[in-house]
Amino acid sequence: MQRVYGAQNEMCLATQQLSKQLLAYEKQNFALGKGDEEVISTLHYFSKVVDELNVLHTELAKQLADTMVLPIIQFREKDLTEVSTLKDLFGLASNEHDLSMAKYSKLPKKKENEKVKTEVVKEVAAARRKQHLSSLQYYCALNALQYRKRVAMMEPMIGFAHGQINFFKRGAEMFNQSMDSFLSSVADMVQSIQVEQEAEAEKMRVSQQELLSVDESVYTPDFDVSTPQINRNLIQKAGYLNLRNKTGLVTTTWERLYFFTQGGNLMCQPRGAVAGGLIQDLDNCSVMAVDCEDRRYCFQITTPNGKSGIILQAESRKENEEWICAINNISRQIYLTDNPEAVAIKLNQTALQAVTPITSYGKKQESSRPSQNLKNSEMENDKIVPKTTVNVPEPEQLIAPGTPIQFDIVLPATEFLDQNRGGRRVNPFGETEDDTFPEAEDSLLQQMFIVRFLGSMAVNTDSTAEVIYEAMRQVLAARAIHNIFRMTETHLMVTSQTLRLIDPQTQVTRANFELTSVTQFAAHQENKRLVGFVVRMPESTGGESLSTYIFESNSEGEKICYAINLGKEIIEVQKDPEALARLMLSIPLTNDGKYVLLNHPPDDTDGSPSENRGAESEA
Repeated sequence: MQRVYGAQNEMCLATQQLSKQLLAYEKQNFALGKGDEEVISTLHYFSKVVDELNVLHTELAKQLADTMVLPIIQFREKDLTEVSTLKDLFGLASNEHDLSMAKYSKLPKKKENEKVKTEVVKEVAAARRKQHLSSLQYYCALNALQYRKRVAMMEPMIGFAHGQINFFKRGAEMFNQSMDSFLSSVADMVQSIQVEQEAEAEKMRVSQQELLSVDESVYTPDFDVSTPQINRNLIQKAGYLNLRNKTGLVTTTWERLYFFTQGGNLMCQPRGAVAGGLIQDLDNCSVMAVDCEDRRYCFQITTPNGKSGIILQAESRKENEEWICAINNISRQIYLTDNPEAVAIKLNQTALQAVTPITSYGKKQESSRPSQNLKNSEMENDKIVPKTTVNVPEPEQLIAPGTPIQFDIVLPATEFLDQNRGGRRVNPFGETEDDTFPEAEDSLLQQMFIVRFLGSMAVNTDSTAEVIYEAMRQVLAARAIHNIFRMTETHLMVTSQTLRLIDPQTQVTRANFELTSVTQFAAHQENKRLVGFVVRMPESTGGESLSTYIFESNSEGEKICYAINLGKEIIEVQKDPEALARLMLSIPLTNDGKYVLLNHPPDDTDGSPSENRGAESEA
């Protein structure tokens, strides 16, 4: 009976906790919480039902305590204890009677001991009387116990039965017809969920059979290396990549981690982590394919300030190129536009259409800024006075169809050093060491830019900046079509005499162009980081050749154009010492006496000279 009562008390506590847990279900953060709204509302109703059941269980526990447990406890504590006490008293009286009888048996036969005999006889009589009384009480209690025992077994069971009957009656009143309809609707909902589960399970079984029936080549890494289906319009990407970590001066380790893009950030989430962490800010960053430790499909992310960032390795050619395309799209901040997917598609289509000749530059001529060619602009009152509109040549007149594009004119430092071991190399591009250009120390202008060489090609004319725009389109389109993402980073040094391409690792000059041979230069109208210039070079046959060089810079291309234009201005005004002095006063000096550019060009950002700018600075 104690166990029944304890179980009933536990039932009260359990139903109370169950009601609380049903209410707390909606606060659980389930990863897969589809369709939980109906479940939450149903559990709220069940919580109310359990609360009512808890009230009934509490009343039942109290009734069991009063009508079942209490009578049996009273029988044990009162009746059984009383019989046990009377038994002990009867035993003591019997012992006293035995002692008095022992004294009586030792009385002598002499008459002179009558007084002692009388005392012993009285003691025996008192002991017998006490023993008789205690025995009667003990036997009476034993006889009464036979009846109390039966009553003590019946009363608790009657109380237990009445408590259970009352509990069921109250429960029947609570679970009325409305409760029956509710349980019926819940049963229907459960059945519908089971039907959906079976349908989903069948669908998954079919999918598993389809997956198991495909060719094993699908599971092979880089199985479509010859003709991968590459999506170049991605603005977000996720997947596993190998991250290169330096563990010492010459030792490195590669760690396979899960990477994903979020807005303009590259995130990484290690195994077991609950969330990802920031690895690299991709805004205005550049990415290129690199060769690293004889591993395939590696690419490097470079920060806007030109510092080498992280090196990652993809598992296939498709993943490698899609990651490069996605990071390139994100670095242009396409994700900030209203329709980033459409913008990415448009930019890639523009690159692919660049190799298709167009018949007219009319629309583009309206939006393009004036040419950087000094020969085609006249200066008056700090403003450019355009000449009479001339007809723009057709693309075939600018660049001959089928003209080859060179992507590796700027050699990596390691390759340059390998070619120069053991002897001096004759460089066809005019590369030489820095000490062969003493004019660099005496130059009035020195400005360094971090650029990446995209390509160069021969052109037919340098009379218009359109030849540079056409070369940009063809170079970018050729890189996209032939999946060429690798670019060599170099430093472009603009002085008042030359343009020099310097290797950032060895400080070796890769190429040198006289500033007077640069006849045309311009920056792209949409992608401000693209810049190009046309160089007129003499040939051994006595003629001249025109070549266009296209670069991608970390800063705006207009700054490079402004620096080139300033250098050409210095060359022009060196013939007039007074004009040179006015020009130099408008340019700030460094601590070592070198002239440097401002952080941004003046208002006339087209790079054309201004006669009044020096006068204003001098004033």
